[in-house]
Amino acid sequence: MAKRPFKRKIKRKVGGATFWDKEYAEGGHLKLSDDAAEDFKKFTRWLERQSGKQLLNPTQSALDLGCGNGRNLHYLHDTYGMHGVGYDVSAAAIKQAKLGVDNDDLSFVVRSIAGDIACTDDSQALVLDMMSSHFLTEAERTHLRDEIYRVLKPGGWLFMKTFLRDGDLHSERLLKEFPGKEDGTYIHPVMNMPEHVYYEEELISFLEELFVVHKTYRSHKHVSHGKARKRRTISVYAEKSPF
Repeated sequence: MAKRPFKRKIKRKVGGATFWDKEYAEGGHLKLSDDAAEDFKKFTRWLERQSGKQLLNPTQSALDLGCGNGRNLHYLHDTYGMHGVGYDVSAAAIKQAKLGVDNDDLSFVVRSIAGDIACTDDSQALVLDMMSSHFLTEAERTHLRDEIYRVLKPGGWLFMKTFLRDGDLHSERLLKEFPGKEDGTYIHPVMNMPEHVYYEEELISFLEELFVVHKTYRSHKHVSHGKARKRRTISVYAEKSPF
């Protein structure tokens, strides 16, 4: 009896909520932490130097878009007594975020960050968009920006972190090898999801249509001896005008 030809088993790619559920439940591709992000803590220290605890106190609320396991909202609550709400598409991440929450100060919701935000106008002191909105389409990103502006109180702040295209060899390779339907977007080869990467000028222009951009921080060490190293990121401190 003739042997059947060998066929390599192809691992099925998964994306969206399925990918993130697997990451939070089992791990594998990304290094996930329970500690607040250092660049976000740096932002809160900077904000405290600028205006004391005017926006960092128990009377204030924060919205975290793509909150993951809730580490940054937990930090705001534990450090400043703030309350807030987090959205994430992953039920596994939200389950972790809810661990240890024994009051109404923090709430976590399984949902996409696309679409309308379920917060009232001028209600949030801070909004976090950390490596989240780049998974949205151009139209969805624009709507989200407008919604962030709506829910922020006058003088409130958006802390945004995303991938930076300028000088990032990884971005150029991904855009060339896995092009998406929109300009500056590729299909992530592991996550199997569209992902947008900004030029700095593009991102600042986009945000300055509504916000005042006060500071930007660009990561370094993304190239060594002409070869790509870590992905390059940019963090933006943007304020809704207090007037």
